[in-house]
Amino acid sequence: MEVWTLLEDEVVRLRNKTGANRLGFALMLKFFEVEAWFPENAGEVPAPAVAYVAQQVKVPAEEWAAYDWQGRAITRHRTEIRTAFGFRAGTEEDRERLAGSWPPSSAR
Repeated sequence: MEVWTLLEDEVVRLRNKTGANRLGFALMLKFFEVEAWFPENAGEVPAPAVAYVAQQVKVPAEEWAAYDWQGRAITRHRTEIRTAFGFRAGTEEDRERLAGSWPPSSAR
């Protein structure tokens, strides 16, 4: 459970979020911290983790089912989380650059 425990600076990021968005952001944040990618759906986050994080953010665990996986909030959440960890979304330019460097020079 230690990987699902919110740190003080992470709790600060929750200050302007309520309900399902508060719980959703917290779960997405901790999931990204552990996996370095975002879950595609609510079922990818272990139920015990949902319950534990819900307790920490004082939002009923059932609110996780109400988190909007298609809306503007999740887009903002993902951007905020990537920024917090120093990541950015990949671009088409990144994809082309990587494709141009394959196979690695050592395998050529």
